[in-house]
Amino acid sequence: MAVRHQLIKTRPDAVWAVLADGGRYQEWVVGPYRSRPCEGVWPELGSMISYSVHVGPWSLSGRTVVRRCEPPKELELEVDSGALGTARIAIEIRPWGDHALVIMDEHPLQGPGGLLHNTVLDALFQLRHRSMLRRLARLVESGSRQRREAA
Repeated sequence: MAVRHQLIKTRPDAVWAVLADGGRYQEWVVGPYRSRPCEGVWPELGSMISYSVHVGPWSLSGRTVVRRCEPPKELELEVDSGALGTARIAIEIRPWGDHALVIMDEHPLQGPGGLLHNTVLDALFQLRHRSMLRRLARLVESGSRQRREAA
């Protein structure tokens, strides 16, 4: 299981606003070069985002399904990458003073990732999470800064 956290220097509701916008998924998630909401109203339970990922000369398509949603503090997703299997990603947003502490937890469920789950795979998840959480922080903090400057 790979768990990572990031302090984001803005209010928790600003973080939730980005997570709740299915059209911004590819802006903070590492991997997709294209994504779009495809079923339901994101992030309602059961709603989906489809995505495409380039891996060298290959392209992979998949979908992400909302399995649990408790606005504005928890979002749990199941990522289905077809032949590569599925994974659970839980995102928790906690108030931390004037800021938000975001905790991301991911582990494979089915397919090769689930069968081959080991410390090496967890290390790769850690690297991916570090990058995703940094992207999310930049995106949210820059949006908060722009709103403050416009006010």
